[in-house]
Amino acid sequence: MEKTMCELFAGVGGFRLGMERLNSGWKTVWFSQWEPGKKNQWAHDCYVSHFGDLPDKNGEFHTGDDIASVAKENIPDHTLLVGGFPCQDYSVAHSLSSSRGIEGKKGVLWWQICDTITACHPFFCLFENVDRLLKSPASQRGRDFGIILFCLSRFGYSAEWRVVNAAQYGAAQRRRRTFLFAWRDDTQYGISIKDVAPSDLLRKDGLMARAFPVCHIGDIRHISLPEDIMEVSDTFSFPFENAGYLHNGKILTANLAIAEETPVPLKAVLEPHVDCSFQLPTEKMEKWKYLKGAKRIERTAKNGHHYVFSEGSIAFPDDIDKPSRTMLTSESTLNRSTHVVRDSETGNLRVLTPVEAERLNGFDDNWTQNTVHGEMPSRMRYFCMGNALVVPMITRMGTVLDQIVEEEP
Repeated sequence: MEKTMCELFAGVGGFRLGMERLNSGWKTVWFSQWEPGKKNQWAHDCYVSHFGDLPDKNGEFHTGDDIASVAKENIPDHTLLVGGFPCQDYSVAHSLSSSRGIEGKKGVLWWQICDTITACHPFFCLFENVDRLLKSPASQRGRDFGIILFCLSRFGYSAEWRVVNAAQYGAAQRRRRTFLFAWRDDTQYGISIKDVAPSDLLRKDGLMARAFPVCHIGDIRHISLPEDIMEVSDTFSFPFENAGYLHNGKILTANLAIAEETPVPLKAVLEPHVDCSFQLPTEKMEKWKYLKGAKRIERTAKNGHHYVFSEGSIAFPDDIDKPSRTMLTSESTLNRSTHVVRDSETGNLRVLTPVEAERLNGFDDNWTQNTVHGEMPSRMRYFCMGNALVVPMITRMGTVLDQIVEEEP
């Protein structure tokens, strides 16, 4: 089996970089990256500056177009489909009498993944999403993830998932993400793994357990998916835990305790000599203190209901002897979530540099500095890193995936 990969919602290439660091022969045959509503496609142009552009089967270049406009049958054949897609409203509007029989809301990117799977039939898939996906939406906990699993099962795939906190596996950032690994049931892996006890798959034999070791597995919950996706959309709700397994429409889930590795502190990624332009302006200091501090604010909802909004304080400056908090797309701007550290040379408070943001996600220094159309603005460099995954987590899973693919005929 060829080690070929297609990367959707590619960002600046975290999946590809993580797999290529294996040096085991993975080749990306196509990718897609498009930021809606943006004239400048900084992430796409950064990706191309590192890896070059790729044509479709017709020799045309559409990697920077809206994925919804791309004819999926023109995507080159690939063994592995990967992508980090956003957490959106996955509810189904109605069922169609088409080959897919599923119609989701316009603009929800999961359905573009479904179209790609239908057209290309990849042997394996590896997806990344935020951890709250398992409990979305708040009004019907677990519905959205249930729809995703329903689609995979309908297309002839089994799957397992794990919520991974990168800081527990050697990263300097507490970044929790849901990783979903799916395989076609007719692969050699699919044929052999179906005979493994679900508890063993979650505890030691599955890709996730081999990449991210487990020390304890809690009680396993079971549920069968409904036969109709409209029923999933309208009524399905289930308390998904941080790990689980899907096979033949049956879901098993359990809370796993993991074997944590030595944490890497924030100070490990800090640069020694930082320009003074990253320092917090004196005139903004009180605003920073307010944003970082605890609050209790009386508010009135649109319906006239009075309530108290409250939030606790955030360390100011951040504790550099621990892994950082989760980096967001607003990193470096004047807001509550931005990291602030005390500079080792001047003792002044400052924000992180773009290079430090890249290091938190395991990218090479200055990965986002240049694009095919010139230098990327600093604000967009932080934005790209706020959207990115932690590259070494992909490499860990890729090491196991290598073994799986190499055992295929």
